[in-house]
Amino acid sequence: MKKIVISAVLAATLVAPVMAVASETVDKVLITLTSAEQQTRGMAMVLGNMMQAKGAKVSVLLCDSAADMALKGHESAPLKPKNVTPEQLLQKLMSGGAKVDVCALYLPNKGVGMEALLDGVGAAKPPVMAAALIDPDTRVFNF
Repeated sequence: MKKIVISAVLAATLVAPVMAVASETVDKVLITLTSAEQQTRGMAMVLGNMMQAKGAKVSVLLCDSAADMALKGHESAPLKPKNVTPEQLLQKLMSGGAKVDVCALYLPNKGVGMEALLDGVGAAKPPVMAAALIDPDTRVFNF
């Protein structure tokens, strides 16, 4: 009998943290997007919009050629089945309150200034971004 009680207590102790983690919701999401691939960019934006619709506060960091999405006048081909571009999906995400930044190295290496970016897009500050990446309350997704 004593062994059964000890086993039950041990099992409950091991399962409780798993159950607690499974029931937690994600409040803050950081999407880092570096892919040059059109479908990857589109899917990252689709998922960002879905997470935002579920109540998550979404931030996006665009680096390398993916940051071209944040340039005024940049538009890629529409993706099926909804016939929307990653840039349109990014705009939707921003209109829902997402914070969008390009990597700190992007503008100087592209040879353009802040005026080349869409309204509302910023340039990431490495100390701020580093803090966001290691924030235990933030889930990071890399594309």
